[in-house]
Amino acid sequence: MKLYIKQKVFSWRDRFAVKDEYQNDRWFAKGEMFSLGRKLHVYDANEVEVAFIRRKLFSFLPRYFIELGGQQYEFVKEFKIRPQFTIRNLDWVIDGNFLAHQYTVNNSMGNIMSIQKAWFSWGDSYELNIVYPQYELLCLCVVLAIDCIMADASSSSSNTIRVHR
Repeated sequence: MKLYIKQKVFSWRDRFAVKDEYQNDRWFAKGEMFSLGRKLHVYDANEVEVAFIRRKLFSFLPRYFIELGGQQYEFVKEFKIRPQFTIRNLDWVIDGNFLAHQYTVNNSMGNIMSIQKAWFSWGDSYELNIVYPQYELLCLCVVLAIDCIMADASSSSSNTIRVHR
């Protein structure tokens, strides 16, 4: 199964539209405008909230919590030589080439999903190839959490004050 995520560019807050391979609307996500830490609400096509993603404040490494179906998953960027993410409460590991924006999600049984980010597009755009359709919503939340972490990293590096001598 394939999903396509497209970030809306001209918006005061994060907004994502998600379509399936037949261009049918599947999900959408909206960020909160005025909040401490990044927060995203994920809705189905009928505008019913189905998941919530929030950043843990005051954490050394980026951490996000995904609340879905009455369960909470902790999404953590590991401190390694190359970027790697893990999801606590699941045996999922996200690995890949983060500079090329190509990732895979694996567990002990094998591949769960592959993620490809489009390079030259307005806003962030992702293609998800999901192996197990029952994980569709959780896979979507994982990609949105990755996008949040990468956006946090780029905004913090662009907000750095440099002193020239």
